[in-house]
Amino acid sequence: MSNQLHNIVKTMRPKQWLKNVFVFAGLVFDRQLFSLASFLLTLAAAFLFCLASSMIYIINDLVDIEFDRQHPIKKHRPLASGALSQRSAIIALVMLGLFTFPAAFFLNTALGWIIAAYFILMLAYSLWLKHIALIDVMIIAAGFVLRVAAGVMIIETERFSPWLVVATVFLALFIGLGKRRSEIELLNTQAPSHRRVLNGYTLELLDQLLTIVLSATLMTYCLYTFSTTNTPDSYHMMFTIPFVIYGLFRYLYLVRIENSGGTPEDIVVSDRPMQAAILLWGITVVVILYWL
Repeated sequence: MSNQLHNIVKTMRPKQWLKNVFVFAGLVFDRQLFSLASFLLTLAAAFLFCLASSMIYIINDLVDIEFDRQHPIKKHRPLASGALSQRSAIIALVMLGLFTFPAAFFLNTALGWIIAAYFILMLAYSLWLKHIALIDVMIIAAGFVLRVAAGVMIIETERFSPWLVVATVFLALFIGLGKRRSEIELLNTQAPSHRRVLNGYTLELLDQLLTIVLSATLMTYCLYTFSTTNTPDSYHMMFTIPFVIYGLFRYLYLVRIENSGGTPEDIVVSDRPMQAAILLWGITVVVILYWL
């Protein structure tokens, strides 16, 4: 029983829950970080997003079980390796659904609809849309926007800048395209047999797209720092730009030179320079928004 539970949790991919930090964007940038009520509501929304995303990961592993068995890394996943039975995975999926959706609607009706929309969108992604080049990464970006929207709706923000939403879209595209590039590099000529959508990409195309979305991410974030009404009149938020530049450049370096962009969550938890950039950016943002 303990092994089955461990494998279920592993299939839920707790490392991927880091993505749900985007739910906290509304809380931080609307200057409600130190409001206990707002913090607890946002924390609850992030937790429910973790469960909803885990449901999608379980479905994805069930659908891709045969492809994963041919992948040099994914073949070690519990379902692909046979450590977790499909029946146990389906039971866990149903139990998660019976808790997540009612809890989301009980907490906030808008949150419930956002999580439902996220689940439907990601389900369509797992079953069909992930096989369509360009659409696949755009759906991933939409998932991040829904996370931000959930955080904004749960506490009814008043000063959240739309520039941050646009920056989130481009940042998600940047990460998604970097992941696709790393997958092609890792799998080489066998890439399409492991993930069909890779047949629609080339390294040259991905490098061009990465350049475009990198520029767009920097531009939209810079516009946020000095064009929004929710930042100090002194434009101190512009001091956060260097950390963003370094973080983006570091990720591009890891994708192009280290070929480690296939698992962005591992970069966040293991790459010290990236961790330093994120930490310094976060501290600077909080200091400027709340004390300057």
